Amino acid sequence: MKTRKSIKSSRGNTSGRKGSQNMLKRFDAVMAKLKIILLVVIPLLAVGGLLYFFTHAVPSVFKMRTVELAGNEHLTDDELKNIGGIRSDESLLTMSSRKVYEKLKESPWIQAAAVRKEYPSKLLISIRETEPFALLDMKGRMFIVDDRGRMLEELKDNSVPFLPVIMSDPYNEKEAFREAVNLAKVIKNMGVLQKKQRIEIIAHQPNEVAANLDGVHVKVGAGEHEDKLTRLGEIEQEIGKRHIPVAYIDLRFAKKAIVKPVNEVIR
Repeated sequence: MKTRKSIKSSRGNTSGRKGSQNMLKRFDAVMAKLKIILLVVIPLLAVGGLLYFFTHAVPSVFKMRTVELAGNEHLTDDELKNIGGIRSDESLLTMSSRKVYEKLKESPWIQAAAVRKEYPSKLLISIRETEPFALLDMKGRMFIVDDRGRMLEELKDNSVPFLPVIMSDPYNEKEAFREAVNLAKVIKNMGVLQKKQRIEIIAHQPNEVAANLDGVHVKVGAGEHEDKLTRLGEIEQEIGKRHIPVAYIDLRFAKKAIVKPVNEVIR
């Protein structure tokens, strides 16, 4: 039989065990929270700090301060930057050289391009421009075209560079326009361009392509342009010796030419 003292002692032991258990539970809860902080909160703070560092601190260090351009003669520096989508406040880290290159290549004025970053703050762009090849007179509107017949830009002012003028419609007279571009290439390659003050190529039908060379109307037709212009050179020498005023020269027939003097046309 337990005495009163032993009963009190037993109760005290029970209370002590419960207190220890509660302390252990609280300790476990605290450790669990610490574990959450260590495994979740701290990594998130670290990632957030790194993101802030790379999106704010680092870009400001590598901010683009210089853009060096090379190869642009017809395009101004500002036009070239606009074509490439280049902003002065960009960071070299976030800028895509590939996107700048692709935008530059979309312009018909740019034949080749190279884009290079030079850290910490310089962007280098080198281009090779498309050379103006001819002027296209399309229903009174004048366009600069390249040697493939692509329109580079419309002439807005009165200044007209010395280039062959093609009178045609590349949309509705495609085949004739191609013949005119091919003829203009042969004219340039054979040096005719340097010998004449004015060259116009009229192209509405492929077989009726003609050229106005310093006021002399030359019917060229389609194909064999080099052979035809070689014959034209020989004919012009003979006409020059005889001082014959010519209304037109027809080169459309193989291995021969028809020369119509002005007086014969008047009759």
